[in-house]
Amino acid sequence: MWTRRQLLSRSSAGFGSLALIDLLARCQASQQGGADGNPLAAKPPHFQPRAKRIIFLFMHGGPSHIDTFDFKPELAKQDGKPLPFEKPRIQFAQTGNLLKSPWQFKQYGQSGAWVSDLFPHVAGCVDHLTFIKSIHGSNEAHGGALLKVHTGSDTFVRPSMGAWISYGLGTENESLPSFVTINPTLGHGGVRNFGSAFLPPIHQATRIGSSGADMKSAKIENLINNSVSSDLQKKQIELLGDLDRLKRAGTSARIESELDARIESFELAFRMQSAAPSLLDLSGETEATLAMYGIDGSPTDNYGRQCLVARRMSEAGVRFVQVSHAYWDQHAELKEKHQELAMEVDKPIAGLLKDLKQRGMLDDTLVIWGGEFGRTPTAQGDNGRDHNPHAFTWWMAGGGVKAGFSFGESDDFGFYAAKDKVHIHDLHATILHLLGIDHERLTYPYGGRDFRLTDVEGNVVHQIMA
Repeated sequence: MWTRRQLLSRSSAGFGSLALIDLLARCQASQQGGADGNPLAAKPPHFQPRAKRIIFLFMHGGPSHIDTFDFKPELAKQDGKPLPFEKPRIQFAQTGNLLKSPWQFKQYGQSGAWVSDLFPHVAGCVDHLTFIKSIHGSNEAHGGALLKVHTGSDTFVRPSMGAWISYGLGTENESLPSFVTINPTLGHGGVRNFGSAFLPPIHQATRIGSSGADMKSAKIENLINNSVSSDLQKKQIELLGDLDRLKRAGTSARIESELDARIESFELAFRMQSAAPSLLDLSGETEATLAMYGIDGSPTDNYGRQCLVARRMSEAGVRFVQVSHAYWDQHAELKEKHQELAMEVDKPIAGLLKDLKQRGMLDDTLVIWGGEFGRTPTAQGDNGRDHNPHAFTWWMAGGGVKAGFSFGESDDFGFYAAKDKVHIHDLHATILHLLGIDHERLTYPYGGRDFRLTDVEGNVVHQIMA
């Protein structure tokens, strides 16, 4: 005869075992992409998507929203005066009085969008863009802010946005990865900004170059093995598969999933040897296309090559391509450095938008532009601005968003998001929604609970959708 205490004590282990079996089964099942068990196989979205793929133009360092796309005439009127309200309690550094933009703003297109002289080529594309001018985050430092934008968390190691999208949708081309990052920063969070964390490692980004790398010689490291023939490599992979099957006997679901991911990474690398190098070779592009991207030996050449490779990758079926540019962190020399950086990217970005449009790809390709935060309307030193996560601007194009539209507002000086505020979690929820993914359903069991890109927050911004 058992007491109630003994019964609960002896049966609790059984309850735990049942829960563990279920958890392992879910974990294993979640990694199976299709009938062949390929975790990168294309998967159906939760509902009809507006976009099939993403190109993320990431401006590392924090470009100034009030000097680019968020026109603040009151800032010019009050130049040199104190900010008429309280600054944030926590600031990255101390700033002084208001500093007007050194650039002129004009209205462009039928939408009448205001754009500064920094982006004359992008200004010609404003009728394709949706501006979101009320984005806000929670971290004043580059490292935390980059992690927040890329992973949804500025304090813990989490899968990156590209990895979540790869996990949720897979790739459209079995010979290419689903997630590629071009010239990413290896600082301020480093590989965690494009890693897979606790998701299967097959979903982390394939890296092409790193920040500042010359795209003329860009390549995927260790892709080609010149010392071993293709036939021998194929036999080696077959041998690994045989050894894998032998090792599976009696192994746990976790070990099996790790083996699956490892074998798939080898097989993908083998397939990529024939598919990827041709995408990095721009010699077949027309002179007109190269000129449109600014690939002419001028300062636009390097980022133009990045954008053109991104288009080629997207066209070939890569689901998420990130194209990074650095370093927009002007605590001083704002006018000189922002001018230099904008000149490098303005024509290539406009070229990418025009190229996607003429190829019929813009309708189902979502292009995103933005940095990890904005900058203060108050001056740091004589000619600089500090970090500002409390208000900044991103824009989107194609992929189901409204054309020639602006959503949200910052205050009269651009310090705080003021109207229709959009948090980073809201931004992520909206991006996933455009891809046909319910951000609350895209989950992964880890450490005893389900995780998602938006954590326990996030509201879809339906107002920007066409």
